[in-house]
Amino acid sequence: MKSKFVMVVTVLMLVPVAALAHHSFAAEFDSNKPVTVQGTVTKVEWTNPHIWIYVDMKEANGNVAKWQCEGGSPNTLTRQGWRKDTLKNGDHVVIDGSRAKDGTNTCNARAVRTADGKRLFAGSSGGDAAPPGVRQ
Repeated sequence: MKSKFVMVVTVLMLVPVAALAHHSFAAEFDSNKPVTVQGTVTKVEWTNPHIWIYVDMKEANGNVAKWQCEGGSPNTLTRQGWRKDTLKNGDHVVIDGSRAKDGTNTCNARAVRTADGKRLFAGSSGGDAAPPGVRQ
């Protein structure tokens, strides 16, 4: 009986920690600030709770801006047809998403277009629809 009590208390203590580990889309990203990141994949982190795609994007002045784009969970993306090796270092991509509220080169990816023109839903927690007034 005592071990059952300890287990229940342990679970109840962990629930708030798990809830704090996840964030809401609206807390970090602005759906009214669409962004298109176009460049070369430098790294893909296929981890929970979200994948991250790192991209070097050449700016108009010739400088390279480093971007990080959050995607959905590996489970969600797998159900959408993604695999761990769908994107590889050196791949050219175009990522449509919503920019981070803090103004950093961070976005929540809505869709990823590969060099061959394939469009993939990126599992955005903000949904896959474009913001009002933005054509896809």
